[in-house]
Amino acid sequence: MASRPPFKQENSFGAGMGPSYEMKSMGSRDAGTAVEEVFSEEPAPIEGLPTNDSRYRNTYDDQKDMWRLNKKQELRRNFRFLSIFGYSLILVNGWVLAIIGVIAPLTNGGTAGAIWGYLIVICGLFLSTLSMAEMASMAPTAGGQYHWVSEFAPKNYQKVLSYITGWLCVLGWQTALCSTAYSGALSVQGIISLNLPNYSNAAWQGVLLTIAIVLSTIAFNTILLRKLPTFEGIMFTLHIFAFVAVIVVLWVMGDRAPASETFTQFSDYSGWGSYGTALFVGTLAATGSLVGSDCSAHLAEETQDASWVLPRTMVLTAITNYAMCFFTVITIMTVKGSSVDDLLSVPYQPYIKIFQNVTRTNGGATALTSIMFILLLFGIINQVTTTSRQLYAFARDKGLPFSGFLSHVRPGWDVPLNAVTVTLCFSILVSFIIIGSPVAFFTLASLCQSALYASYFIVIGCVAYRKITKQPLPPSRFDLGKAGLAINILAMAYLALQFVLIFFPTAPHPTAEYFNWAVVVFVGTVIIAFTWYFVRGRHEYLGPVEYVRKTE
Repeated sequence: MASRPPFKQENSFGAGMGPSYEMKSMGSRDAGTAVEEVFSEEPAPIEGLPTNDSRYRNTYDDQKDMWRLNKKQELRRNFRFLSIFGYSLILVNGWVLAIIGVIAPLTNGGTAGAIWGYLIVICGLFLSTLSMAEMASMAPTAGGQYHWVSEFAPKNYQKVLSYITGWLCVLGWQTALCSTAYSGALSVQGIISLNLPNYSNAAWQGVLLTIAIVLSTIAFNTILLRKLPTFEGIMFTLHIFAFVAVIVVLWVMGDRAPASETFTQFSDYSGWGSYGTALFVGTLAATGSLVGSDCSAHLAEETQDASWVLPRTMVLTAITNYAMCFFTVITIMTVKGSSVDDLLSVPYQPYIKIFQNVTRTNGGATALTSIMFILLLFGIINQVTTTSRQLYAFARDKGLPFSGFLSHVRPGWDVPLNAVTVTLCFSILVSFIIIGSPVAFFTLASLCQSALYASYFIVIGCVAYRKITKQPLPPSRFDLGKAGLAINILAMAYLALQFVLIFFPTAPHPTAEYFNWAVVVFVGTVIIAFTWYFVRGRHEYLGPVEYVRKTE
């Protein structure tokens, strides 16, 4: 690494005041030149970590970012642009989840409602992704949203808002993992039901399959972690080939409905009394398929040149995922080949019935469903990585009980093994709820959408506040420029609308069993977080902003 002149440095530990920033760069790859006006000296070595330790694969900009954030580099930077792009695309798995969740928009909006509903969600989430990509460049840290809130919120609210956001992100990603693992289990049970009509689909078998799926990810998140970027290349190739194979089979073998019917035929199967209401309720399937734009941000400390690479991969992943997902929705709505009643009447997942309609054989449906399961498994491997890093980062800032244990990284391992272990154990324990009530399990899993959407809204609101009040922001190598504030405000408007819709039931006048209890789970999570904050958290949790160094 070329030698650089030393930093002019000063620590900032001012009670809630946060760091000060002298300038904001213009977001090009050459932004490092502008940053040099602020950082004129090489970062002082962090205690216990040699500045030029090649084992961690830091670039100079990575060292500057870690110095400013005042975090010790404990994780190895195994990911580069292409590998982190493949990682996040596989994790989000948008087109796969769109197929699996096909019945929700069909019962609320119909084929046209599904297509236009997905388009609405894509536009709204893209604005959110742009907003968070800019923040990921300003502060590339595994903490993600809760760290950004701590830096950008009004000083009187930095600590408590950051703390609540951290809890929401941790539990949001934990429940997302549980939900995806159970979806994989349901795929396996669906294959069995398709080929063995007398199969009982017992809940306890779904639990065992969920546990087996979760445990199958251990190797790639521990002893094979350094090989994960290489494996991402293999998974990415299979992901693309699988997409092409499934789409080609559906278009070539399926009976295609007229475009006028697919794009213009709305439905209010659930009985809302309004196509508009039905359409917006149906967008819940799209939010579930496309949520998670922050996934790669939590690997900031494992990505080389993170402040440049992360924001661009976040945007590229979003564009690629949205395009694949939207084309898949159009395809599946065109070739579904069954009425809603027929899809709901089968003892397995409705999308398997669509595969059967298209291929006209159980073998063909089994093959396509097997592809869905394999891709889900790939995504779950990556979900464990992101989920454990979010847990590790928040514990490192003393935001959780047993923080010392959860944030421990054994020297030389470069893996937050305790956080990975707790993540797997949490998923296993939660899966036992399925035996008592699958509805209760899915209600808990709904925390994924509500918690992550809330975290997006809070953090974008904080950065918008700083822009409106013309307060300085850290240097960024991905600057939204003059359009930034408008993008932030539009993103918040979309997130607010979608956050309300998350708590709608899937049909009007539901019974207690089918009521959407997601609001209870969300409010309960916030109450628990506030309670722990006032009991113990406020005495231990300072917030990342208290450690951030000044750059002036």
